[in-house]
Order: sequence, then structure tokens, then C-alpha cells
Amino acid sequence: MNDEVRKWLIDILEAIAHIDIHLGGQRDFIVYQNNITIQRAVERELEIIGEATNRILKVNDTIAISNARRIVDLRNRVIHAYDAVDEVIVWSVVMKSLPVLRQEIESVLKEK
Repeated sequence: MNDEVRKWLIDILEAIAHIDIHLGGQRDFIVYQNNITIQRAVERELEIIGEATNRILKVNDTIAISNARRIVDLRNRVIHAYDAVDEVIVWSVVMKSLPVLRQEIESVLKEK
């Protein structure tokens, strides 16, 4: 794995960690839903995750990131269709997909 890909993988892990910070360690949808600042911060971190994933795919599409295309698609939706971002979908990604992504990235970094 080249240094660029390693950096982007670390960027993904950092963005996931920052989402945890933005949420204050809580997993409360009502708090998220009622706080536009938290929503925008989480969306920004998802943009970073999607952009890093997109860059990785362009350099090495064999890296084991499940749902990589969907991650990039979410990034594109948040950036380009900002007025159609569904907070329920974003919350589902935070709760279900990010823990899996974190494990996958950590595994890839350990292997290489």
C-alpha cells in the first residue's frame, strides 16, 4: 500500500472519531435531529470519508472496503443534493455502517 492510500485510510478513521466527538459520545437521535450544528458537523465528516474512499478507489480498487461505492454516493448526495439529505439515513449510517467501516479500515491498516 502506498503512502497516499495509508493517509486516506487514516483520514477515514479520524473522521469517524470526529463524528463520535461531535455526538458527545451519545447515540441519541433526538439530540442529533434537534441540533443543526451537530448535523452539519457529522455531514462534513461523512464528506471527508466519502472523498477519501473515492480517492482510494481511484488508486487501488482492491482494498477491502465494503459498500465503498455507497459511501462515495452518500458523499455526493450530501455535497450536491444538500437539500435532500435525509437525517434518518445519515443516522443509520452513523449507527450501523461506521462501526463496520472502522473495523475494515483498522484491519486493512494492520495487514499492510
